[in-house]
Amino acid sequence: MLRPQLSILQTFGPKASLPPLGDRVWLIEQGIVRSLTWTADGQVTTTGLWGQGDIVGSPLTRLAPYQMECLTPVTVTEVAFDSQTRYWQQLLLNHLWYSQELFCVVQIPCLAERLLRLLHWLANRFGHQTPEGAVLPPLLTHKQLSEVLGSSRVSVTRLLNSLEQQGQLVRFRKRRGENLPGCAMPGSSRAILLPHPKPLSDTFSGRILAGVAAQQTAP
Repeated sequence: MLRPQLSILQTFGPKASLPPLGDRVWLIEQGIVRSLTWTADGQVTTTGLWGQGDIVGSPLTRLAPYQMECLTPVTVTEVAFDSQTRYWQQLLLNHLWYSQELFCVVQIPCLAERLLRLLHWLANRFGHQTPEGAVLPPLLTHKQLSEVLGSSRVSVTRLLNSLEQQGQLVRFRKRRGENLPGCAMPGSSRAILLPHPKPLSDTFSGRILAGVAAQQTAP
C-alpha cells in the first residue's frame, strides 16, 4: 500500500500538545501520543494512546475539548485526510481497533485486574519482549494511569505495590551500586517487567489438579 505524500517532519517534546490541523491529521513517525478530553470540572478522560504509524487529529473525533499530548519526544508529519485509498482505510481500521481494545480494558470491573490488563496492553503496543517477559518503558505517570482507568493516583500507586508483592510485575529501581536486570534497556530505570504467565503446573491450582488426576488414575 502506498503512503500518501508527506510534508516536512516536525518534532515535539514531552508534554507538548500537537496543534489541531482542521481537516488534516498527524501521522506519528516516532514517539507516543495521548489523546484526551475533559469535563467542565477538570475530570480528564484518556481516549487513546498512539504510536508509530498511527494517526491523530480533529477529523477522527467529535469530542470537544480534544487534546493530543506528547508523552515522549514525538516526530510527526502533517497529511491530508483521504479515506478513499487502501492505505487510509487501514489506518482508520487500526485507529478503530486500538480504540476498541482500550475501551474493553477500561470496562473491566475489578480495578486491580483493569490496571494489570492495561499494563500488558501498553507493553504489547509500546514495549519489547524478553525471555523474562514484556518490558514496558515508563510512558505514563501514576496520575496518567489513573486518568486512563477512571481511578485515583493513590489507588494506582497502592495497586502497583500490591501487584509487585504478588510477583505480577517487577519495577526496575536503579540504586547506587546495583545493576538493572539484563532485560532492561538503557534509560529504563523506571520501566516495568511483566513476567510471562507461569505454566499451570507451576501454580497452586495446577498442583491441585495434578493431585486430583493422580488419585483418579491410581489403582
